[in-house]
Amino acid sequence: MKDRKEADVTDQNAPAQAARQRRISPLAITVILVVVLILGFLAVAAVMTEVLWFKQLGFLPVLTTQWIAAGSMFLIGFFGMAIPLFISIEVAYRKRPVYARLTAQLDRYQELFEPIRRLIKWGLPAMVGIFAGFSTATQWQAVLLWLNGADSGKKDAEFGLDVSFYLFDLPVLQGIVGFASAATLIALIAGVATSYLYGGISFSGRDFRISKSTRIQAAILATLYLLLQGVSLWLDQYRSVTTVGGVRTGAMFQDVHAVIPGKQILAGIAIIVALLFLVTAFTGKWRLPVIGTALFLVSSIVIGVAYPWGVQQFQVKPDEKSREAEYIGRNIEATRAAYGIDKVQVERYNAKTDAESGALRNDAVTAANIRIIDPEVVSPTFAQLEQIRNYYKFPQSLNVDRYEIDGKVEDTVSAIRDIDVTDQKSWYNRTLVYTHGYGLVAAFGNQRSSGGEPVFLENGIPTSGKLGEFEPRVYFGMNSPKYSIVGGKRDKSIELDFPADAESTAEASAQGAAPADPSAAGAENKPDAPVSEEDTATKQNMTTFKGNGGPELTNIFTKLIYALKFQDMEILLSGAVVDGSQIIYERNPIDRVQRVAPYLTIDKSPYASVVDGRVVWIIDGYTTSADYPYSQRTNMNELLVDADNEQQDPMPKPVNYIRNSVKATVDAYDGSVKLYAWDTEDPILKSWGKIFPGTLNSVKDMSGDLMSHVRYPTDMFKVQRSLLGEYHVTDPDAFYSAEDKWRTPNDPVSSVGKTAQKLAQPPYYLTLAAGANAKPNYSIYSTYIPAGEGESSRDILTGYLAANSNAGSTDGKIAEDYGTLKLLNLPKGDPIPGPGQVQNSFTTDSEVSKLLNILRQGESKVISGNLLTLPVGGGLLYVQPVYVKASSGTSFPILQKVLVSFGDKIAFEDTLDAALDSLFGGNSGANAGDTGTTPTTATGSGETPKPGAGAGTTKPGGGKQTPELAKALTDMQDALQARDKAMKDGDWTAYGAADEKLRKALEAAVAAE
Repeated sequence: MKDRKEADVTDQNAPAQAARQRRISPLAITVILVVVLILGFLAVAAVMTEVLWFKQLGFLPVLTTQWIAAGSMFLIGFFGMAIPLFISIEVAYRKRPVYARLTAQLDRYQELFEPIRRLIKWGLPAMVGIFAGFSTATQWQAVLLWLNGADSGKKDAEFGLDVSFYLFDLPVLQGIVGFASAATLIALIAGVATSYLYGGISFSGRDFRISKSTRIQAAILATLYLLLQGVSLWLDQYRSVTTVGGVRTGAMFQDVHAVIPGKQILAGIAIIVALLFLVTAFTGKWRLPVIGTALFLVSSIVIGVAYPWGVQQFQVKPDEKSREAEYIGRNIEATRAAYGIDKVQVERYNAKTDAESGALRNDAVTAANIRIIDPEVVSPTFAQLEQIRNYYKFPQSLNVDRYEIDGKVEDTVSAIRDIDVTDQKSWYNRTLVYTHGYGLVAAFGNQRSSGGEPVFLENGIPTSGKLGEFEPRVYFGMNSPKYSIVGGKRDKSIELDFPADAESTAEASAQGAAPADPSAAGAENKPDAPVSEEDTATKQNMTTFKGNGGPELTNIFTKLIYALKFQDMEILLSGAVVDGSQIIYERNPIDRVQRVAPYLTIDKSPYASVVDGRVVWIIDGYTTSADYPYSQRTNMNELLVDADNEQQDPMPKPVNYIRNSVKATVDAYDGSVKLYAWDTEDPILKSWGKIFPGTLNSVKDMSGDLMSHVRYPTDMFKVQRSLLGEYHVTDPDAFYSAEDKWRTPNDPVSSVGKTAQKLAQPPYYLTLAAGANAKPNYSIYSTYIPAGEGESSRDILTGYLAANSNAGSTDGKIAEDYGTLKLLNLPKGDPIPGPGQVQNSFTTDSEVSKLLNILRQGESKVISGNLLTLPVGGGLLYVQPVYVKASSGTSFPILQKVLVSFGDKIAFEDTLDAALDSLFGGNSGANAGDTGTTPTTATGSGETPKPGAGAGTTKPGGGKQTPELAKALTDMQDALQARDKAMKDGDWTAYGAADEKLRKALEAAVAAE
């Protein structure tokens, strides 16, 4: 009896003991709560930093619109998938047969499933709904465009619908139908599986049983699914005008006469079969819908596959040229309109090949603006002469711009002197001291000094020159640090503005002060005071940021969330972060524009200009689509690859419509972004203007100074030149035969540090007059040769494309001829050599080869600059600067010679003026203006070298020259003159001695600087 009682007590306590064992320990609860709190705070920090960044920039509605749209789409996707799935499972379970006959195996499955039934009933719809929600959330842009779509005013050639239907409506409508079909099919499968598990569907030998409730549920879902398939097939007919599959993008003969009618017929059959399933829901007879489904599948094969194949094989292929002519014509017309090449001005250019004396007399303006400074070559030269300190940096590729100097517009080569914190090891230096670059350095594009260096019109530190007074500090650049902390209420400035000049440095050294460069003082590893504040005035010029460039670190919370964002606790702990300090990040101008205008495709070539007393980044933005009816679809990223842009984006970007719809600016000092609606007729931009109201400024708000620096965008031109290589032919028969297909020639030279073989020659900016009676204009241009690779390729010029890049200089008014595309069509009877042939002629010419070999003597390396092709003198003039650099030691390219070619004649001289005169019978008739130019290097004190003094009076970086530097520069000039004389005399021994003297003088100059 006692044992029984103990057993009973044990049995009674068992559930309590089990409950205690299942109870989670307080420690585990604490750990879970801490993890949840940490994750929650990190999420809040991520959200808050985004809000603060967009709010400070004035584009908070862009962020909130994105979040609301994406969140709404997630909820729609989640509930749109989860609710039908849940209802299907619940209905199938609730309507299960009470006395179902189950097999032994099915009974075991039911026993295993029952304990987790509730979890699956709620968890499965939730899990599938989450995936669906994330999928639909990514479509927020398409949905917003659909809700705010603007008409284009143009209709497609097949259905006569407005193009906006294909751009905005069709993608979303097909997405809705596809999503609804997926939700219906998943609900049908889940309902059938649940019914089978609980006996609503049973198999017993040949006997098949299905309960009434299961039949009704399955039949209704099948009806809905087939109705959706009918709608999908009907919409698919419209998609045929944007698909790639036939001879060209769009509905070709096979599509119009077989595919489109077939889809219409199949859509009707699907609806009929759907009605048969609906009848089955009430009658319980499956024969008709099963037969109808079988017929539908057979019809899909016959009408959807076999018949179009037969039409293609037996009607189109035997006479493809004539059958497809009408539809190729549609493709040509739509492609030219969609890519903005429908208004290209085609002009026949009967190029001369005889270099007659005075041939350039009528092209004097163009000749005077021929650019001999190659922006892809002279970056090391800029760095050597103007970098000043190792914490500054120039980009590898410089910018071609233009400025009005002394009443004349001059083409220039320019670049930002950006900050480089690569060598800064301490957080203090990287974040608080080295915060910004300084100045814009610009050189004349058509001038060179007597020593071969660029002639600067704006340079030095402090910056001075011909561009007037402007804010030189660059807090937002292409190479700016990930983030910096600037500004604030301080007793003493700690941001390095620019290094002290030579006089200040010498004075500081005499007083026993530390070196001017903080890194030289051995302070790199000191976290708190890398620059001694007692004598900053004598060692460095310091500054404090005064603009509104980033969120303020006003309290511990903002410091903490940014410490978490950048994973640097110094932001929270450092005493140098004071009241009013701002944290500036997302500093790359491309990234800033992309974030505030997520709908834009950004040009890969932003450029900085001095505009209205500020350094401003000017960036082109494109609206694109791949859904323009009949327009040829291409991979935009592939079309942008050339010798100056070798890296292709691995993600393809299909497009068949592009507009340069937005011009954006980013202030290099405070990072403020402005978006200007450039193409107000673009329906995509109109729609985005409705979605993000107030974010787009009118072109009327652009100042005349800004307008004068706006140019035709590089990437747009690359895409258009690629399409025009084929679509300059407008006759369908000639287009089909591809008898006059062109391509951009391969770059005949290799730029510094690049391998340009097999890559297209980049387009170039230059002031020129393209065509007869044309006025010189700042333009971007490129050339064409016949299409073909390998042995079939012929390197002769077939076309010359130029786009007027001069937007004018009037406030808010675009020049009428801006963006005009002009295509010079060259005669086929008298072949003009292409860039490859000309480069080969330069290389194989005995006299040129001899002189190049002389230049290569000693430790020199010859660099061929960009090969420019110019329609002047009634023909095509080729110009190529030739640079020389030392192979070791201090090394940077110096312009030494200029190669020119016209027809079958070649000249190779020290200057462009001399080369042109030599080429055109002793007198070209024009003055290029590059003979014996004396450097006009600006200095920190505003001094300018005296005429004839060359580079030996002032220091390139600013400040007065030391005697050692002046002597070194004089020795450089003497060595250059001696080397030139030896080259002309053919005295290689004297040339080698002069080259060695030049190398030593260069090293002495660098050491003295």
